[in-house]
Amino acid sequence: MNTTIIYEFPLNERIRVFIRLEQLFRQFNHHLYGKTIADKRAAIIVLLDIMAVFKRNDLKSEIIKELDRHCNALNKIAANSNEGVDPTKLQNLLEQLSAMSKKLHAMTGKIDSQLINNELFQSIVQRSAIPGGTCSFDLPEFHYWLTRDDDSRFQDLNEWSRHFVDIGEAIDLILNFIRNSNIVTKEIALTGFFPITLDTNLPNQLLCVSLEMTQPYFVEISGGKHRCTIRFMSPSDGNQRPRQTAENVPFTLTRCTF
Repeated sequence: MNTTIIYEFPLNERIRVFIRLEQLFRQFNHHLYGKTIADKRAAIIVLLDIMAVFKRNDLKSEIIKELDRHCNALNKIAANSNEGVDPTKLQNLLEQLSAMSKKLHAMTGKIDSQLINNELFQSIVQRSAIPGGTCSFDLPEFHYWLTRDDDSRFQDLNEWSRHFVDIGEAIDLILNFIRNSNIVTKEIALTGFFPITLDTNLPNQLLCVSLEMTQPYFVEISGGKHRCTIRFMSPSDGNQRPRQTAENVPFTLTRCTF
């Protein structure tokens, strides 16, 4: 059983978008395998959110840049023959990153073209801008689709989302690599406050703050690539706004710097 809660803070816009998409893909996969009409409705709503993120960002290009950056960094490590580095594990990582980069390079056309050309999905997109706009009397075809057997709905959702699968796998690979390339320290926030000055010579990507679930605080992190502040807040009791605790708070700080 997990006894800690982790608060993450991305230190650049690229990682910020990747983490948002990671959450959306996890939500989509959860509802994809659900059996109820509510699950399928929720899966569609999440897919709309994924599409919206893709429309605002050139994600394929950004992910390829990040994969190539990781490959270059690992090649430098391999060339320097660093002691303590497992050459077999290093080679496996390079092969994974290279294979994923080649897969994305081979993708042609728009990522969401499968959805743009689907009339049912486009009708859902148009009506979703209206609160409650996908009711049965608004979209009888969607109502029919929701009442079909689970295998048919599952196949349709798989088909509609298949162009996003490689993107999701690449993001998982990148974030997993970054999270495991870290410096972990035990810290104490005096009166619930902890300032951080980041080493600009390092490729800082992500900060993670870990608290025991028994500690009655949540974490607010703010700042940028040079400096950040961490505040430990006591939750609202319903009548007062959350406030910074006056207690000294022990916590674990992880700097992900690959």
